[in-house]
Amino acid sequence: MTAETATDATIAYPPRRRGGGRVVRTTLRYALLTFCSAVILFPLYITVVNSLLPVSKIAGRPPTFVPVEPQWSNYADAWNQGSLGRAITVSVVMSMLIVAGQVLTSLLAGYAFAFLAFPLKRTIFVIFLATMMIPFEVIFVSNRQVMSDIPVLGINLYDTYAALALPFLATGFGAFLLRQAFLTVPSDLRDAARLDGFGHLRFLFRIALPLVRPTLAALVVFSFLSAWAQYLWPLVITGEGHETVQLALANLKNRNISTVNVTFAATVIATLPLAALLIVFQKQLVRGLTAGAVKG
Repeated sequence: MTAETATDATIAYPPRRRGGGRVVRTTLRYALLTFCSAVILFPLYITVVNSLLPVSKIAGRPPTFVPVEPQWSNYADAWNQGSLGRAITVSVVMSMLIVAGQVLTSLLAGYAFAFLAFPLKRTIFVIFLATMMIPFEVIFVSNRQVMSDIPVLGINLYDTYAALALPFLATGFGAFLLRQAFLTVPSDLRDAARLDGFGHLRFLFRIALPLVRPTLAALVVFSFLSAWAQYLWPLVITGEGHETVQLALANLKNRNISTVNVTFAATVIATLPLAALLIVFQKQLVRGLTAGAVKG
């Protein structure tokens, strides 16, 4: 084949360009993600809009999607009428106690199941997992009796922070999550640390813990969200002295049926700590959820 023939063939059959198909797929992918995000965020947006509207416009037809004259006073009324300052403080303290307890117990249990050898190890681990299948509604009556009068010490913990947090200081889910994370730690590191004189606790907090930090951050977020959303247990174990934010929202709704916009404003206020937590731990949460999904 001469040079002239090769040139003609190149002109007659130009190479295929694949950039167009890739752009179309990327555009469709982002369009789908945008649509899904809009569907998920739309109820939150409507809640914020209703919190800024007068009551007469909330149930109006057609519905209002943009508050022309926002009533920011609804937030002040919600804060004062619902005693949200005290309720949020109680919920934050309760959630932090639960998070601290679950992180500590899950770290120790996950490390033991991953690195230690002891009798009935698999059986005990299965029992840990089985606790995740028991609904809390099955045992909350017995927990309520224990908190009212601890058999050994005779202490009444009703309407205290201890009563709010004690039944949730350990979780089978956390032990399972961190065990799986610790199993990804190379065994060579444990052997090298043993040669350097590292004990179990020193190896856990100095070497293993930094390696599973994303998973630990995910556990922190899950624990805080579940603790913040509790309603049944605080309802039966507390009085007016330790009313959580979920109880405050329910009481505000029952007392002010005609001012539903104030209830919407209180809901937005109660959601702000969760939004801040997700923003702060967003990167660690994603890394923790995807840890172990890709080898290498």
